Amino acid sequence: QVQLAESGGGLVQPGGSLTLSCGASGRTFSTYVMGWFRQAPGKEREFVGCISRSSSSTYYTDSVKGRFTISRDNAKNTVYLQMNSLKPEDTAVYYCAASTRVVSAIRASEYAYWGQGTQVTVSS
Repeated sequence: QVQLAESGGGLVQPGGSLTLSCGASGRTFSTYVMGWFRQAPGKEREFVGCISRSSSSTYYTDSVKGRFTISRDNAKNTVYLQMNSLKPEDTAVYYCAASTRVVSAIRASEYAYWGQGTQVTVSS
């Protein structure tokens, strides 16, 4: 089992940048595919991106490609979401999650462990 905790959310102006972090407990962090999801008010939880166990592969939803970057540091049990060129439509609660899938996981149902979420608000 792994426990996840996100941090780094906040208020940012359109066009700005923000980096979210997700720390994990336990010694098996490197065995999980790590993903980021987001949920805006009144909307369903949406896949943002994921990173493979060794960082060899990353996947992103189309709306964030070229703006968001996922990375991980297995030595620090941490996964990051670097967000650039933020738009008001990026406003949401952002969640990190851990999956036992081998390379990638894009569906929420493929993730067994979730953090509590961190709010990101993009507004002038």
